[in-house]
Amino acid sequence: MAAPNSAERKACWNARDQLWKCLDDNDDNAASCQEFQSKFEAQCPAQWVKYFSKRRGFLKYKEKMETEGFTPAEGPQQPS
Repeated sequence: MAAPNSAERKACWNARDQLWKCLDDNDDNAASCQEFQSKFEAQCPAQWVKYFSKRRGFLKYKEKMETEGFTPAEGPQQPS
């Protein structure tokens, strides 16, 4: 598969941005954004879809850590 040209990249990024906005507006309810998800998958190469999906998850996790902070999991107590 050939690399996407400039117009194809812009169309992919636009579809991604529309999907992400829809997800943000609908509390990450994917069912509400199926139209945008389909357009995103049609406009972007499959590897890009996979990458951007992981990227969104990471960015959401990072935002949560920055706003709520980190709480370590409770594990076995270390002997004194």
